[in-house]
Parts: sequence; C-alpha cells; structure tokens
Amino acid sequence: METQTSNEYKEVISRCKELFRKKTIDYGTAWRIFRLSSITDQIFIKAQRIRSIQEKGNQKVSDPIEDDFVGIINYCLIALLQISYSSDERMEIPFDELEPTYDHWVEDTRGLLENKNHDYGEAWRDMRVSSMTDIILMKLLRTKQIEDNQGQTLVSEGIEANYQDMINYAVFCLIKLNYHV
Repeated sequence: METQTSNEYKEVISRCKELFRKKTIDYGTAWRIFRLSSITDQIFIKAQRIRSIQEKGNQKVSDPIEDDFVGIINYCLIALLQISYSSDERMEIPFDELEPTYDHWVEDTRGLLENKNHDYGEAWRDMRVSSMTDIILMKLLRTKQIEDNQGQTLVSEGIEANYQDMINYAVFCLIKLNYHV
C-alpha cells in the first residue's frame, strides 16, 4: 500500500539518484578510492555544516542545506555500495552496473522506514529539522565508533543500519523542507 511518506520518499530519492547518476557520468567512481571511514567523515562534514548554519541562523556560502542533506543520502549510499563491492578491486564501475545495487539499498532502506513508521506512527513529522540533524550527527558518531572498533559491536546494530538510519532521517528533513515538490 502506497502511503504519503512512501510517495514523498520515492520523489526525494529519485532526485538524489539522478544527481548520483550525473556525478557518476562527470567523475566516474572516483569515490572508490575512499576507505569507509573517509566516507563517514564526508557525511560528518555535511551534517556539521547543516548544524552550524542552523545554530548561527545564517550562512556565508550560498549552497542550500538541502544540497547537504542530498549529499548525506548519496554518501550513505556510496558507503553501502563500497560495502557491497568490497571484494571488487575495480576503481571504475559503470553506473548501469551500480544502479541495481543502489536501488537494492534504497528499497531495503525504504522498507526499514516503513516498518519504523508503522511502529512509531510517523513521529518524525512532529520533529524539528534541527533535531533530526542532531540524530544524524549522533548516528555518525556511533558509526565512527564502530569503525574504530573494526566493525565489531556487542549488542548494537551494525554499520549498515546506521547508514540506513541516516538516509531515512535526511529524507525526512528533505520532505519537511519541501524538497520533494
């Protein structure tokens, strides 16, 4: 059953995927050089910029924060792609070959969102974008700790789940900022 959130999610992700496709055409898969921790740090930079702008109430670089939320989504998907292609040593992977794996992670992440929305009753709609930014930053700190522990956890979700949660919170933020319309 299609819900409002599901439709809004698909619209946001469609725009993110199109940007990812175009950047893959422009730059290739240069991101393959990144270790997972470097991708996490790229996400951190974007989330920290958003928080800084939210706290200061203004910005000096004109790039809208929506672009940073899109960057968070695509860098999280890049991290998930790196995990998926960890045994593939190629630096260049054509978009047509990446697309099914990108789509797999999007659908898996959307399924997670729908399950959590069912249980939490779409509580995110009453949250502030600034609170969701803080949650993304918290998830980043968790991810960094997991990376520092060589991926080992005792009772916590793994690294993939944290990337997926960051994707979903960034999508929520973009929906609240009307990026999907």
